[in-house]
Parts: sequence; structure tokens; C-alpha cells
Amino acid sequence: MTAVDTLRALLPDGRVLTDVDVVESYRRDEARLVEPGRPLGVVLAHDVSDVQATMRWATEHRVPVVPRGAGSGLSGGASAIEGGIVLSLAKMAAIVEINPDDQLAVVEPGVINARLQDAAAEHGLMYAPDPASFDISTIGGNIATNAGGLRCVKYGVTRESVLGLEVVLADGRLLKTGHRTVKGVAGYDLTALFVGSEGTLGVVTQATVRLRPQPQTDPVTIVGVFATLPAAGDAVNDVMRAGLQPSLLELIDNATIRAVDDWKHVGLDQSAAAMLIAQVDVDHPREPALAIEKAFVAAGATYTAVSSDATEAAELLGVRRMTHWAIERLGMILTEDVGVPRSRLTEMLARIEQIGREFDVVIATVGHAGDGNLHPSIVIDSDQGWRAAEAVYTAALELGGTITGEHGIGTLKRDWLPAELGAVGMQVHHAVKAAFDPLGILNPGKAI
Repeated sequence: MTAVDTLRALLPDGRVLTDVDVVESYRRDEARLVEPGRPLGVVLAHDVSDVQATMRWATEHRVPVVPRGAGSGLSGGASAIEGGIVLSLAKMAAIVEINPDDQLAVVEPGVINARLQDAAAEHGLMYAPDPASFDISTIGGNIATNAGGLRCVKYGVTRESVLGLEVVLADGRLLKTGHRTVKGVAGYDLTALFVGSEGTLGVVTQATVRLRPQPQTDPVTIVGVFATLPAAGDAVNDVMRAGLQPSLLELIDNATIRAVDDWKHVGLDQSAAAMLIAQVDVDHPREPALAIEKAFVAAGATYTAVSSDATEAAELLGVRRMTHWAIERLGMILTEDVGVPRSRLTEMLARIEQIGREFDVVIATVGHAGDGNLHPSIVIDSDQGWRAAEAVYTAALELGGTITGEHGIGTLKRDWLPAELGAVGMQVHHAVKAAFDPLGILNPGKAI
């Protein structure tokens, strides 16, 4: 009896998949530049007992396990490992509880982000984190990468919305972290530690997440078009310095504007250096929206528009949401994810443009400008593309930033992590990893 046969015997029928064609569909995530290994099989977990049985088996047989949600990650964090097991949590998709009084939800990891948002809306609440992949990505995957999204400029990233977790450890033990209470400082903050750990410390099987009151009025969207990137950067700083508190503040550069308009023919100004899209979701949004428009004009916007109703607001925001797929039409893309202090945003934008010219590669940049988080997408059609990516990392670090704001390290950026964390930082990270996963079977080769 093979090791996989013993695993199949531990789980209900249909939980372990080994058909080559079926397994193939679980081998990679959206980081297409990462070549995955060939796993022994895939476990379709239906409940926490399936996860525990799988991890106990993996510990006994020393088999690496790659936890997987929807496979929408962009850093290779869910790419399969040679000779390992892919542990899919997609079937664990129950919304266990929505509690309007405590403004929280309890969900399994396979719940799609958009589904949770829809369920919360039925109670006049919302789940704030909204990554661009919100309609396909899972809460478990969002937790694994500490996903951000468009609204994070006001509401924070996933970590700010996770109150507690249920986690299966490498040896199959079940750990519960965090609280349902507003306050709680008993023990170390293990909840925050697991958020963003990319499946290297444990497998999340349930999450208690914070919900917030849904805005009572439709949001207002503001668009500004700029002839230069510095002008757009100045507008971002002016808006945030003035405390106007947009619920999102997004940037689209010229290459992206052209990619979107060439694809959808929506009438964008293809000569513009940049476009900013802001949104206000307070109870009386018109006045702060007009103040943001005024800030755009003062910074040098050549054109502005303010939405007049919910439909128009959604149409304007729709331009931002289609950017990833528009850029993908340019070729094989490495979607980067760097962050800098907001005050250095203009410098980082200039460095990205300079890097594109220096290495003669196409770089299309969008970003959560209000956070200083940029996504330069580099067309990788030669070694120059990879060199350009390394130059982008270097520039971000030199400006006091980070090599990843929300996508995670995965496999794509692992070699660059020491440059950000330093020698002592790496030692501490490896010590933490060893404490939770002494055999190194949880998503090895990822994140650290």
C-alpha cells in the first residue's frame, strides 16, 4: 500500500484525487511564471476533520502540504510541490454565523469574498477588504496573503478585519486564536501572526471576521486626469494630507489607460500620463467629493468628473477593476506589488518609468495610491523583464518601502526577502517557522 493509499483510507470516498488530468488543474495559481511541481494528489477537504487527518498523515509520512483556496494568488504561494499534497479548502465554504449585534461573521476558508459581502449586506453590514479578485478569491486565501484591495485606504487590509482563527497545525492539532470581543490582549497576538503567513504556519479552517456598518447613502466617485505623474502624485498627497478620507484612491498610468481603452473602447484619454479614481462613502458624500475634485484641480488635473448617481459611480470604478485583465492582454505579465511611504509615491512612479526605459520593457502601473501601494506589471518577454523587476524591488527598498504590500512573497520574491528583513529578521522568521512546523512540511519553499 502506497502512502497515498493510506491517506485515501483515512478520508471519506472522493476526498483524495490522483487522476493526472484532475490534479493538473490544482498545480498552479495565477503566478504563471512559477513552474509548479507534480504532487502525489489533491485532498478536497470538506470539514476540519479532513484537514486534521491530512496533516497527521503528512507528519507521519513527512509529505509536504500546500494549502489552497481558489488559486487566484499572484506570487506562487499555492503552486504545487513535487511529491507533495495539495490541500484544497474550496469545499469548506459555509458562512457559519453572521452576528449583527456584535458586527462579526464566522466563516470557513472557502467562502468567496463577494459572497460574504452579499450576506453581510442583508444585515446592513459590510466586510471591508475587497481585493480586485473579490468575486473569485476566498477568505482563506485573503487571510493567507493579508490581502488588501481598493477600500484599504480607509478600512485597512485583511489583518484589521480578522478577530480570530481556527487553525490546524502541522501535526494535526487544532488551535484557536483571538476573540469575539472588542478588546482582548491575553497572550501573544497569534491571529495577526497567521494572517499573511501564506500557509507556512498552519491551515486556517475557520475565521471570525469584523463587519462594519454599510454606508447609508450611495458612494460618490471622483475621477481626475493628469498630464504628468508628479501632478497625480501631488494630488494624492494633497487629498490625504487634507484628511478628506476617501474610501478608495486609485492610480492608473498611461500604459494601463491605453491597454484598457484599446480593449474596451471606453473613451479614455490615451495621452494622459495618469488617472486618479477616488470614492467617498460617508453619509453625506457630495461635499467631501467636491473637495477631492478641487484638490485634483489644484494639483494640475486637466479633466475631472464627479459621479451623479450610483450607476455612474459604478461605471467609473469599473475602469479600475478591469485593469488587471486589460494588462494581461499585453503578453506574459509579472504583476509586481511594491509599497512606499505615501510621501515617496511620486519618486517611485518616476523610478518605475525610468526602469522601463532603461531595460526597454513595457511596464503598466496601477495602484492603491492612497496607501503608496503600486502594482507595476512588467511584460516578461526576455531576461530584461526580470532585471527590470529586480530594479523595481531595489527602488522600493531604497525609498523606505517594501517588496510586497498585499500579494505576499510566495516563491517569486523569496530571494529578495532578506534584503528587506535583514539577517536578524530572517533568523527570527526561521525560528517562528520551526516552532510551528518543525518538520518543514507546511508549504515549504514559500514565503521565507
